[in-house]
Amino acid sequence: MKYMILTYGSQQDYDGMAGQATGKPAWSAEDFAAMGAFMDSFNKDLEESGELVETRALAAPVHTRRIGSKDGVPVVTDGPYAETQEVLAGYWIVECDSFDRATEIAARLGDCPAPPHVTTTAYADIRPIAESQAELEL
Repeated sequence: MKYMILTYGSQQDYDGMAGQATGKPAWSAEDFAAMGAFMDSFNKDLEESGELVETRALAAPVHTRRIGSKDGVPVVTDGPYAETQEVLAGYWIVECDSFDRATEIAARLGDCPAPPHVTTTAYADIRPIAESQAELEL
């Protein structure tokens, strides 16, 4: 079964990683390098186990466009959105034996080094990937 592991962040989080003042401590170059090294190792472990299908980090929310509709007319809103609004920051698609195994994989993200104000609010979602319409039925 395939699962998607999703992580989240705000524009404020991306700004902090870039070393910018946000009202919270900025990441140091060492913090950012440690996170990168962790992610490289995490991804390599998943590749070696054969469980990694795909992974991607997403650009900062400032580069987001949201498409909606008003009276049947498309409405485009450019990001960023309110600093406290979290958006998808990155994802992994894994293929593994069970939801429990996907949860074990995602739980390892809790070991990712980051400043304390980041680690205390970080989380990931795990969702099965529906391969057919029948799998969407409850």
